[in-house]
Amino acid sequence: MPILVQKFGGTSLSTPEARELVIKHIERERSQQYGLVVVVSAMGRKGEPYATDTLLGFIRDNGDSLPSRERDLLLGCGEIISAATLCSLLQSRSIPAVALTGGGAGMITDNQFGRARILEIRTEKIERHLNEGKVVVVTGFQGVTEDGDLTTLGRGGSDTSATALGAALHAERVDIYTDVNGILTADPRIVEDARPLTVVGYAEICNMARLGAKVIHPRAVEIAQQARVPLRVRSTFSEDEGTLVTDITDARQAALVKDRHVTGVAHVSGVTQITVHAQEGPADVQLHVFQAMAKHQISVDFINVTPSGAVYTVFDEDAERAITILRAIGFAPVAVRGCAKVSVIGGGMNGVPGIMARIVEALTEQGIPILQSADSNTTIWVLVRESDMAGALRALHAKFALHE
Repeated sequence: MPILVQKFGGTSLSTPEARELVIKHIERERSQQYGLVVVVSAMGRKGEPYATDTLLGFIRDNGDSLPSRERDLLLGCGEIISAATLCSLLQSRSIPAVALTGGGAGMITDNQFGRARILEIRTEKIERHLNEGKVVVVTGFQGVTEDGDLTTLGRGGSDTSATALGAALHAERVDIYTDVNGILTADPRIVEDARPLTVVGYAEICNMARLGAKVIHPRAVEIAQQARVPLRVRSTFSEDEGTLVTDITDARQAALVKDRHVTGVAHVSGVTQITVHAQEGPADVQLHVFQAMAKHQISVDFINVTPSGAVYTVFDEDAERAITILRAIGFAPVAVRGCAKVSVIGGGMNGVPGIMARIVEALTEQGIPILQSADSNTTIWVLVRESDMAGALRALHAKFALHE
């Protein structure tokens, strides 16, 4: 019996109407003779009773002193409620089902509470329930240490749970259900003519996820890629098949992405550009700057290094602290606050001349200055002012005809 892993996010479980649609997706795949493992997130989003962010607020409102082990114990409650609720609904429809915690499903992690890493998945219990014809409902976002302590996997943890289970069970596919109809060429809230993609490669979607697209967590994609398990990102609220994420290997898939140099555009806002120059000519300025950032746990990005200085970005909330630290060690940093990192992503751009020229052309036509740029074999990044971000995304989306 082929195994299919389905993962349903918080909005897919937040209302009775949404849960009915979840049941329909389960029933459809079950009718195709799949053994089903269903991974669930906590219901809803911030403000709703069982959402993870609501539980975090509960901690803050009650002393804000909960140790990390006990914090994970509380945060795991949302997924447990979702799993029990869905199991009850399935049983009421005469669909045999069982609910398992991450630990109960055999997901063993290290003891880094709040950001645990999966060490192994012992699949015997899941396989036994599947062989008995049950739908196995598993709490996402969590596992258990060898000592039996509940752990959580960090942001995007339910996606990670789903792809890790798919890999361990040698699933035919992992379906990630969300509230958007697949992976789009841009954020539809900003670029009105963004369109869904039919097929993308693992590397492309991993880059899109890292660079601002919120549909799936990059850690989950990396696990799927390593195990060569196809992913499908689709909407709970539609029968559309969404976006297939896979190796672009067979002729049909290759035809769908032929000559597609650019797949999509993404963005990260709320960053500050910092420029530091050596005070007396070339020196080890870079060493002092980045050692200071590391010492104070400030994440740096978009790094350009020259013989006499460095340019990089930090998140806006870290900017004032970074500037203070740099001044304390004798530098005079120049900061440009309120910036955004705009990314042009495509597995087909490597070695293709003219991509950067078209990016500069698109932004120049809109009067948008580029503050900084960098590139890899699948991505070109430009730094712009946040006030120019929406215009930059629309201009680039149009320049590369991503709406077509």
